[in-house]
Amino acid sequence: MSGIVPRSASAFRLSIDGDSDSLLGSRTGKGDMLTTETDLEASSTSKTALRKNKYGTLYGIDLSPDTVAVAMVYFVQGVLGLARLAVSFYLKDDLHLDPAEAAVISGISAFPWLVKPLYGFISDSIPLFGYRRRSYLVLSGLLGALSWSLMATFVDGKYSAAICILLGSLSVAFSDVVVDSMVVERARGESQSTSGSLQSLCWGSSAFGGIVSSYFSGSLLDAYGVRFVFGVTALLPLLTSAVAVLVKEQPMLGTARGQTFSFTRPEFLESSKESIIQLWDSVRQPSIFLPTLFIFLWQATPQSDSAMFYFNTNSLGFTPEFLGRVKLVTSIASLLGVGLYNGFLKNVPLRKIFLGTTILGSALGMTQASFAGYRTKPEVRNK
Repeated sequence: MSGIVPRSASAFRLSIDGDSDSLLGSRTGKGDMLTTETDLEASSTSKTALRKNKYGTLYGIDLSPDTVAVAMVYFVQGVLGLARLAVSFYLKDDLHLDPAEAAVISGISAFPWLVKPLYGFISDSIPLFGYRRRSYLVLSGLLGALSWSLMATFVDGKYSAAICILLGSLSVAFSDVVVDSMVVERARGESQSTSGSLQSLCWGSSAFGGIVSSYFSGSLLDAYGVRFVFGVTALLPLLTSAVAVLVKEQPMLGTARGQTFSFTRPEFLESSKESIIQLWDSVRQPSIFLPTLFIFLWQATPQSDSAMFYFNTNSLGFTPEFLGRVKLVTSIASLLGVGLYNGFLKNVPLRKIFLGTTILGSALGMTQASFAGYRTKPEVRNK
């Protein structure tokens, strides 16, 4: 319910930003300074070496304050899974919703993730208090804390629950866009191996947060109930606000001095027009359009999460503590996947990885249908 989506979208954004920069470079006049690929590699190497000397490294990634901030935000995204199980039981047992109604609320909570490019446009074009990163991370954390605080106290109906879950999902999606932009800036000009290590750090931090939340989610729910779990979850987004101070960002002088921002200002309109043109030019390229289509089809695949939850609890009689242990196993599997990629697959072409994981994932996904069909047979159910 926290709205975590596959980080493939981040990899896609890396491609978009890279192609946008190449488009900008192609429009540069002959008299301007052009940066060659060799220059980029040399500059990237020198910068990386300087950062290594200053902060130290982990699997080739410098442990600068920016890196720590990124890792912590992804950790919060993973640990917010603490409330996922509580939300499912709250909708089922407290609000007495059927699987279809629960699925609708889940769909509503996923909406903020469908318009993620909008958040990037907002954060890049509208700096708050002089900052395009720090301020939005702070606000995202506060919004998440508010939404889960309301779930822990005042919410008592499906409509108010849907609104609060939507706000919680919005806070995670917006913070995800902000840290994704930081990852893009760090990975630009780096090799696939270095970019893969950075993505592994993001996935690993999220998976570790998922392990922590899965370990406690079921037992806390059994012992104290859904409201208590919501209250504990409300404290977690504040970590996102706290680590915003680690983000190294120079304030924009105009907004920092309190100048009023206006959507009708000529510079904003011109910047918006250029951004839209660059985005359209990038999306039209096959190297961008085809991965976009792949991700769309992947995300458009119907999910059975709500139906599976009702099947596990009503038909199989799984308890919250047992379901929490199941979540723990899945989080550990995610962490193992990160280790497998970081250790063996970083230099493998992405096309082969996508093909192999799609085939394997489809085959494993079919096991749910076969198991559910077997368990619903009368002769098996009555045992």
